[in-house]
Amino acid sequence: MESSTNAGANAVNGTGSRPDLVIITGLSGSGKGTVLRVFEDLGFFSVDNLPIELIPKFSQLTQESQTCAAIVIDIREGEALRRFPELYLRLKRTLNIRLLFLEAEEESIIRRFSETRRPHPLGTEVPVRDGLRLERDALEPIRALADDVMDTSRFTVHELRDLIRAKFGESVDEAKQLLVSIVSFGFRNGLPPDADLVFDVRFLPNPNYIPEFKPLTGKNPRVAQYVRDFPQTKEFLKRVTDLLDFLLPHYVREGKSYLTIALGCTGGQHRSVMMAHDIARHLSKAGYKVKESHRDMPQG
Repeated sequence: MESSTNAGANAVNGTGSRPDLVIITGLSGSGKGTVLRVFEDLGFFSVDNLPIELIPKFSQLTQESQTCAAIVIDIREGEALRRFPELYLRLKRTLNIRLLFLEAEEESIIRRFSETRRPHPLGTEVPVRDGLRLERDALEPIRALADDVMDTSRFTVHELRDLIRAKFGESVDEAKQLLVSIVSFGFRNGLPPDADLVFDVRFLPNPNYIPEFKPLTGKNPRVAQYVRDFPQTKEFLKRVTDLLDFLLPHYVREGKSYLTIALGCTGGQHRSVMMAHDIARHLSKAGYKVKESHRDMPQG
């Protein structure tokens, strides 16, 4: 088990006092260890894989010492995990407690297991893909109780750390508590599964039909300017940015920690790339932490 203490554990962040206890759970390979280390850096007394039976006593001790704490519980608990929902609801009646559930797309987790060459916690005799599906089913009752559900598929380790620090750290600007992911994509390859807001830009003139633009992308200045010069592009950009300027502060006040905005055209190469870039630039200037990515844009 890992643990740490810090005299600054009772600091107050931009949304009020920090939780007395944060319980981190979720799928294996979703980043629970990384998140726990961030809480440790923030001054939370941090424990990995605390047995469920010890949580009530542990929370009592941390309250008596006026220490904020973060613990990880997950599939390693085995059958005892079934008792967690009832325990959590009981603790929630008397504690300022938050349940943070981490997950990621199946392929992302399988890649992470491959890179670390570690077996799934359910055992070496269970293939990682099968283990993940069994684990997802077992954790579903806990996921349903979570205060925050975070999909870490598209986050680097550094971005995940920044997200946790912004949400649970000391005083920060309100806008910086929200990480906005702007994704361009092609409808022919399907919608991004983690998109919160989707905008269809296929109504704009398509640079793909102009021979000199066909091999280029929306990041090329000439292609971007071509799309940007149409009156409907200017009108659409204004309407969407006005909408986001209205929506995002409300998402922040509701406690949302990250938001994925997806813009799609036919192939994800020209129009959606240009629009995603312009919207990302607008939100960055507005003070939000923005991650820009282009799922289907050709590389090189």
